[in-house]
Amino acid sequence: MRTAEIARKTKETDIKLSVNLDGTGRTELSTGVGFFDHMLDALSRFAQIDLTLACVGDTHVDAHHTVEDVGICLGKAIREALGDRAGIRRAGSAYMPMDEALAFAAIDISGRPYLAWQAEFTAPLCGAMDTALAEEFFRALTVNAGLTVHLSVLAGRNDHHKMEALFKAFGLALRDAMRVDERIQGVLSTKGTLD
Repeated sequence: MRTAEIARKTKETDIKLSVNLDGTGRTELSTGVGFFDHMLDALSRFAQIDLTLACVGDTHVDAHHTVEDVGICLGKAIREALGDRAGIRRAGSAYMPMDEALAFAAIDISGRPYLAWQAEFTAPLCGAMDTALAEEFFRALTVNAGLTVHLSVLAGRNDHHKMEALFKAFGLALRDAMRVDERIQGVLSTKGTLD
């Protein structure tokens, strides 16, 4: 089983997170930011990973520390659960439409963190989550998981739809990239390593 548990406590957040990369998309989420829980649920279901998350954060300030620190913990958990990454397909990509919105995600489990972000939102908030925090979440996840990630919103007017399409596209691409392929011997790299 490709699983991991992460606990992280700072003056701003107290997080306990567990992940099963070979799950069914089951979630138990409590971050104190309802819209963020909704996005994490979408990501997990489309990636088909089980995610249990309890976060107590300084949401009386705003949601920034909660969203970013969850990204850090989820990234670390994914990296740990992937282990030596032997036998995985390594790369995945997906388009995700949601009504008038269309998002694209491409992921390489490369060991080299990089986030290319092309997404704009017109409203400052979706629920109680600052729309600018989506980029912060994906950057924290990308860096701590060791992923190369390209995320784009290609069309859309409704910020909820655009954001949800991004999270779902990421989940679909991650599911494809981390899939084990028995034909792959060792790691899929011309260098022989994913570092």
